[in-house]
Amino acid sequence: MNVAWIVTRGSGLVAYALLAAAMVWGVTMSSKSLNRSVSAKATTYVHEALSVGALLATVVHMVALLFDDYVEFGIREVLVPGASTWEPTAVAYGVVAFYVLVVTTFTFYIRKQIGQQAWRTIHYATYGVFVAALLHGVTAGTDSNGLFAVAFYGGTALVVAAFTVLRVLNAAEKRRRAVTPRASES
Repeated sequence: MNVAWIVTRGSGLVAYALLAAAMVWGVTMSSKSLNRSVSAKATTYVHEALSVGALLATVVHMVALLFDDYVEFGIREVLVPGASTWEPTAVAYGVVAFYVLVVTTFTFYIRKQIGQQAWRTIHYATYGVFVAALLHGVTAGTDSNGLFAVAFYGGTALVVAAFTVLRVLNAAEKRRRAVTPRASES
């Protein structure tokens, strides 16, 4: 039994699942569709915890790769996009996703200093993180053609996309209502 491979693959799947959950939670929060009985502070804390969890699971994933015998990964291959000789593009997606995840997660702690608009702009990069992590998992995962992986990656991508579309439609409807005069005003 290759424990390093199990930890590598398991932590990668956990990191991706937490990232997907953070994405869905963040989109739900931004759409203001959560019940008013749930405090904004509590919902923000859950979003932050999911994001930090995704980051920590990614670090475990990267460290476990250093001990896996299947592919010889060193610090350079784990930290430099394109440095891996094994599936260089697939691994680069993961490395880039990690760095952008670090930045977006860090913004939770400097939100007041950078302002709401900058924070929101940086947070849009999480869509790139999600797509890069998805591509990384699908193209670098050694069991990505299995039924579980196909359902897992496809299902999470579909859920994130659906919640995003609903968020965009909700925002468009709010804008439309804001500019369309009511019947009593005309």
